[in-house]
Amino acid sequence: MLLGLALVSVAAVSWGTTGSVMALLARDGTPSPMLVGWARMAAAAPCLLLATWLTRSGLSRASARPSHSRPLDGAKTAMLGVAMAAYQLCYFWAVPRTGVTLTALLAICSAPIMITAGAALVLKERPTRATMVALALAVGGTAMVLAGPGTTGARPADFAAGAVAALGAGLSYAVYAVTAKGLLHRAAPLPLAAITFSLAALLLTPALAVERDAAAQLAAGWPLLVYLGVVPTAAAYVVFGAGLQRVPATAAGIATLLEPLTAAALGVAVFGERLGAVGWIGAGLLLTALALLARAGSGRQ
Repeated sequence: MLLGLALVSVAAVSWGTTGSVMALLARDGTPSPMLVGWARMAAAAPCLLLATWLTRSGLSRASARPSHSRPLDGAKTAMLGVAMAAYQLCYFWAVPRTGVTLTALLAICSAPIMITAGAALVLKERPTRATMVALALAVGGTAMVLAGPGTTGARPADFAAGAVAALGAGLSYAVYAVTAKGLLHRAAPLPLAAITFSLAALLLTPALAVERDAAAQLAAGWPLLVYLGVVPTAAAYVVFGAGLQRVPATAAGIATLLEPLTAAALGVAVFGERLGAVGWIGAGLLLTALALLARAGSGRQ
């Protein structure tokens, strides 16, 4: 289990660099959030498809025995792509209406709770007492990290709709995590990720038609957009899948909360942001939760 937690944590740290990259994009006029979501999927998909083809070609040459991998459940596999596309839509639609901080708070903190419920209902997982304590500490700590540097101001008229969309993003991610956990019993993380992001890219492609000057926006920030697609998307989700194979879905959901902690740490170290006393306490609670998970899982595989 420790290896699985380590892999999920590495993926979460990689995801945490996304905010810093977005800040760098903003210096030169960032593309619209919807285009960023599409670019991540579109850059990740061909990388994952190529890696899958190369891996299978290498295995075929190395072994004379035919592969006996079981076919995937088509409906559940499609659900992964739909959930990933829905996450991008809900999250980026919520940001201008609810604000970056509250959107992250609602989406990121709700996801592990929804994953725990989904894993119990669908996967029949029974989280231990230590896991439930870690979940409470992690969600509370993450909320403090995100709310610590929060700002006040007038709420837009469609604030409530943005909050619902942010929760929709959390639900979309929970659906992805629980469904992927079930499929990873019969599929390797790499080809599963390749299918997921290829479908998500296709579903988000209409964003190109509705965005003004889409080509110019993408061309202006293409190096950073490629990074977003290759590192914290393609590579990170393969690593996440490898970790998810080894740990309960609930534990994986808790470990992914390292993402906002990484983002906050980079904000302090690179961009001179201030986390505040509440944020630092929250960071301590989150790290305590991860240590509790690691201790609880130290006796398992």
